[in-house]
Amino acid sequence: MKLYYDLHIHSALSPCGDEDMTPNNIVNMACLLGLDLIAVTDHNTAENVRAVCNAAEGKIKVVPGIEVTTAEEVHTLCYFPSVEAAEDMSGFLKKNMQGIKNRPEIFGRQLLMNSNDEIVGEEENLLISAVNLDIYEVCGATKERDGLFVPAHIDKSSYSVLANLGFLPPDLEADALEITAQNMEKYKEHYNQFTIFTSSDAHYLGDISEKSAYLDDKSKISQKIVEFLCKF
Repeated sequence: MKLYYDLHIHSALSPCGDEDMTPNNIVNMACLLGLDLIAVTDHNTAENVRAVCNAAEGKIKVVPGIEVTTAEEVHTLCYFPSVEAAEDMSGFLKKNMQGIKNRPEIFGRQLLMNSNDEIVGEEENLLISAVNLDIYEVCGATKERDGLFVPAHIDKSSYSVLANLGFLPPDLEADALEITAQNMEKYKEHYNQFTIFTSSDAHYLGDISEKSAYLDDKSKISQKIVEFLCKF
């Protein structure tokens, strides 16, 4: 069985996410595109994950996730086995934020929503700023909650482990690496010792991946990743 996926999607809670990225809009667009599995990965928070999971019930599988910006300003994807684990990580991150207030007129609103797409509040802290945790601490906190840790879009020229650190630390316990689709062929051979996948990093409904990348027992995604993701 093939599971078509997009594991990097932002909701309207991310300041860079379009306000049309509501729980039901995300779910319905993913269904229209023929996807079986998605992950909501807002910046440094999981506070809209439960709403998306509730909106998706009976329609599509949702992996609870967060895109964490480490102290080095490296974007990392953290996936969790339950909404509760993701929310626990979210609370931990909130305690380690820099306390910079969002300026909606510059960065956009950060909308907290319920499963009916109703706005129930706004996050005041700027979510795209780095947390006060280095990449090892974020990795460790993810694994303490039985999650998977994935350096995001490593081929990008900013906010990636290669751009900001200059290399992928050999002692970093990454479960996989995310590479953008256009650079997959260029990078996959060099990092063939890692599980590699691609996703959209969607901030707009039109950016969500079409039915292309998939998981199955014969895919290049490692068995550990397959087993983790296929249970959703």
